[in-house]
Amino acid sequence: MLKENFNDLMSFLVVARERSFTRAAAKLGVSQSALSHAIRGLEERLEVRLLTRTTRSVAPTAAGEKLVDSIGPHFAEIESHLDALSDMRDRPTGNIRLTAGEHAVDSALWPVLKNFLAEYPDINVEIIVDNALMDIVSGRFDAGIRLGEQVAKDMVAVRIGPELRMAVVGAPAYFEKYGIPMTPQDLQNHRCINMRLPTLGGIYAWEFEKDGQEIKARVDGQLTFNSLRQRLEAAQLGFGLVYLPEDAVSRSLADGTLVRVLEDWCAPFSGYYLYYPSRKQHTKAFSLLVEALRYRA
Repeated sequence: MLKENFNDLMSFLVVARERSFTRAAAKLGVSQSALSHAIRGLEERLEVRLLTRTTRSVAPTAAGEKLVDSIGPHFAEIESHLDALSDMRDRPTGNIRLTAGEHAVDSALWPVLKNFLAEYPDINVEIIVDNALMDIVSGRFDAGIRLGEQVAKDMVAVRIGPELRMAVVGAPAYFEKYGIPMTPQDLQNHRCINMRLPTLGGIYAWEFEKDGQEIKARVDGQLTFNSLRQRLEAAQLGFGLVYLPEDAVSRSLADGTLVRVLEDWCAPFSGYYLYYPSRKQHTKAFSLLVEALRYRA
């Protein structure tokens, strides 16, 4: 009975966190029917409903939430201790889950990770690309990567990249047709390619600073995306001006497909940081990755 309950409780935790039998079954490597049968058996033995099921969603009941809160940390601790056993092997091994935004992966994580994985073939890394500010604890991530100003104060933060600057750019053909903005206020008269924020769903305001004056410009245009690559391509095709990290447009500036404006209004700001809970026990594999990513000017 103990073994059966243990396996079914672990399955319940995955379903409760994923809010989906489909995703949970894929993570556990079992069929949806087998997973559903296991959860029903657990509920029957406990004589309490743990999940509310509809045709479109799955969510824990009040009793289910209480069970997640009470047993979740213990399962996480068991997994942490099992992972720590890998440190006793000659070669570092283990699984690491990270969440990061699209630009952070391209500019700070992947360039380092390519060499790291080649050096440590027994370390597996899962990367969830998500521009939203995810809760890494409830999401069961080992760490996240975000801008320094976005990292919560109760997290350990390790700098993994230099300061960043934004750039306002457009295609030469666009400027021939619509002219060049000289100040952020001039953007009101231009076509701009907007970014949809992942958290509250609002439109990102372009941020400028010069001589102590800070401006947040609300811009309009024909296109709005929630990804970097499509905004860059749209600007190259002349659909409007775009506000992107400087390094993301450096190649286009060099080959002349894009032209930069308002450069003196784009001040540097804090770069990317790897962050994780201070109370978490770390494996050797995780510690090695932290050191590999640590920024050294």
